[in-house]
Amino acid sequence: MTEIPRINRLFPDQVKDVGLHDALVFPGEADQWVRAVFVASVDGAATVAGHAGGLGNDIDKQLFALNRALADVILVGAGTARTEVYGPAEDDPQWRHLRENRTPTAPMAVVSHSLDLDFSAPLFTEAPDSAQTILITCADTSAQTRDQAAEVAEVIVAGQTSVDLSAALVELRNRGFAQIVCEGGPQLFTDLLEVGGVDELCLTRSPTLIAGTETTILRGAQLEPPVDLELESLFGTDDGFLYLLYRPAG
Repeated sequence: MTEIPRINRLFPDQVKDVGLHDALVFPGEADQWVRAVFVASVDGAATVAGHAGGLGNDIDKQLFALNRALADVILVGAGTARTEVYGPAEDDPQWRHLRENRTPTAPMAVVSHSLDLDFSAPLFTEAPDSAQTILITCADTSAQTRDQAAEVAEVIVAGQTSVDLSAALVELRNRGFAQIVCEGGPQLFTDLLEVGGVDELCLTRSPTLIAGTETTILRGAQLEPPVDLELESLFGTDDGFLYLLYRPAG
């Protein structure tokens, strides 16, 4: 087995060589917990040349896999699924022990208002029966498209003219998905914040400057009021990367 990476805790107290799982474990007291996961440069860019893969280091990649292993379901917006060419979650041997008494991998749950997706893509055709892809949409999508989607995915209808994320989270909880990892994109993260649907932000800060017009971790109208965050913990590594856990204040 690959050695579990270790990082240094800098806040709230200083501890060296903390196991990555111990640093990022989900809280155990909540009926449902939604963790948003992002990596961003120092100047706030969440992408390089339009994609998210160029900012992380090796530990961030393992943190990404860890969050997927901890999740009961992985929530993602349709735009991100298309841009990043999503497929089903992979069985990572390093974190396999965290899936004991659960399916080998967590299912993907894709939020799509229009269901404008390629239903022949691996995200649907290669998802295992134990982790069938879920599509979360609204009632105003055509019945024909929903029927087509239902041939390759489980379809959840939440909301009439647009996806009601509060209702969607209830539907996921009713299916036993208590630990939800949201991998973006920025519009979905913004929409979740607007309905109070985010319990935690897991943010990797890359010691990089990007500039340009790259995507940030949020997109859309200004949040009213702004969402204040409280820093729960801060970890770092010698290469200058920082790993932060924030929770909405109050």
